Amino acid sequence: MSNTAVFEDIANEIKLLIHDGTYNMNQKLPSEYDLAKQFDVSRLTIRKAIDLLIKQNIVVKHRGRGTYPMNYTSKIQSGRDGLVSFTESAKLYGKTSSSKIIVFDEQPNVPKEVLNNLDTSEEDIIHLARLRYFDHDPMTVEELYIPKKYLTFQKINELEHSLFSIIEKQVDISYSHQEVEATLVDEKLHHLMGLAIGNPILLVKTLTFSAAGLPILFDNSYYRADKYSFKNTLHR
Repeated sequence: MSNTAVFEDIANEIKLLIHDGTYNMNQKLPSEYDLAKQFDVSRLTIRKAIDLLIKQNIVVKHRGRGTYPMNYTSKIQSGRDGLVSFTESAKLYGKTSSSKIIVFDEQPNVPKEVLNNLDTSEEDIIHLARLRYFDHDPMTVEELYIPKKYLTFQKINELEHSLFSIIEKQVDISYSHQEVEATLVDEKLHHLMGLAIGNPILLVKTLTFSAAGLPILFDNSYYRADKYSFKNTLHR
């Protein structure tokens, strides 16, 4: 088990059993008693794990009939679990995440769109581009613009991990707005992600806000259209 709560670990294990087909949407999950025995925990812990899976739209409980997996899609459903980081999303899907820094620029030529949205001066913004992986599979190319005051770190490799965890040392993250559009893989994305030139890919523009409603992160990112679906407004 990891450092998370026991019921979260069990929920993730049940989720993996659903994803690999051990439990399918026509098959009722084992009873709380049987699951408690299987995982060697209390029925209360199992109940909390099932409640979490219900909240995540992984299972549904029918009164008098039991708990069943919902129709599973192989796509990553961004926004299904609220506003979570790429790192947190990977964990929810039972995967590991990693990053490769492509660009780190403390004096970038910031697009006007970014300046207008972040409401700050160009010299106060850091440009960070990263290639993100689930396990060893390239999933996302991120183009991030962040006010320097929210991005405190000692070594550059710290930026290979969750930016949310770094930013939240300075300010609470509350919600984000997203615009999603379809575009095509170009030579740069082909080189970074190994996708065929001309294939569809999703361009997602995300503006993330603090609890006080201040814009704290502008993100122009490319997501694999064969792996992702999106919601527009996310809450953390």
